[in-house]
Amino acid sequence: MIKHLTKISDFNKEECEKIIEKSREIKADMAKYHDSLKNKVLLMIFEKPSLRTRVSFETGMTQLGGHAIFYSLKDSPLGKKENIHDTAKCASRYTDLISARVFKREQIWELAKYSDVPVINMLDDFAHPCQILCDFQTIKEKKGRLEEIKLSYFGDAKNNVTYDLMRMSAMFGITMDVACPDNADYSPEKIVLDEIMEISKSSGAKISVVHDPIEAAGNSDVVYTDSWISYGIPTSEEEKRVKAFMPFQVNSKIMSAANNDAIFMNCLPAMRGYEQTADVIDGPQSVVFDQAENRLHIQKAIMLFLLNAFK
Repeated sequence: MIKHLTKISDFNKEECEKIIEKSREIKADMAKYHDSLKNKVLLMIFEKPSLRTRVSFETGMTQLGGHAIFYSLKDSPLGKKENIHDTAKCASRYTDLISARVFKREQIWELAKYSDVPVINMLDDFAHPCQILCDFQTIKEKKGRLEEIKLSYFGDAKNNVTYDLMRMSAMFGITMDVACPDNADYSPEKIVLDEIMEISKSSGAKISVVHDPIEAAGNSDVVYTDSWISYGIPTSEEEKRVKAFMPFQVNSKIMSAANNDAIFMNCLPAMRGYEQTADVIDGPQSVVFDQAENRLHIQKAIMLFLLNAFK
């Protein structure tokens, strides 16, 4: 049976741990894996722009001995000029993996439904699983563990990063506070909260949505934020969003409320003076560029895993 990665909970905890450990092995000895995907081809479908996602996947595939094809939907809009069924079926005949970075979750779901090769969600409006595997690798490297961790997220909670952080935190049985405005426009969808609750039943995770940022920061080992103005947000909405999220900005006050050895994370891009202040992201507790580097290694591990190519 073909395995896809449409959201982080498509994998179980044990699979996530294997991928993270493989990523760390690759990072420690990249030369060992130089031909692990020799003659394999990855198709990368991009509707939304990217820096880290494209460069890490394309570089990663090259370093594994394979080849990556960048395909922009500016050239052929998915589901318009050609339907998703036909795109998936044709691409499956040419390539070994299909990845996509798109606006809508339904596009990923359809690709996975009709593809005859593994599909990787590089981002949609419902999940960002590659980023979250990278994040947990970074936490493991910096904190030495993935157990007994408190992770606190600040800002826009109705977004892909928040959703998959919640899912993976639930899988690993950790504590997570999601600090966001008390507004349905910026809060997690019910379908996600229901899934988190179900996962947490067996893991004992404590995932909470709160509206007091200082409360969320308390006892935190990891302080995390993401962009307030994501790709696709109309410019007419920007002022309203900044006003709503400013009380949840990660600044020195928030970091002081967290544990002394807390790390700061942002999946980037970051706007200093918005979701975090410059002294935080450029300060000694920030691990954002180590986090960004790990995208390269985790992409490799994900592709190896989905192609049953672990050594």
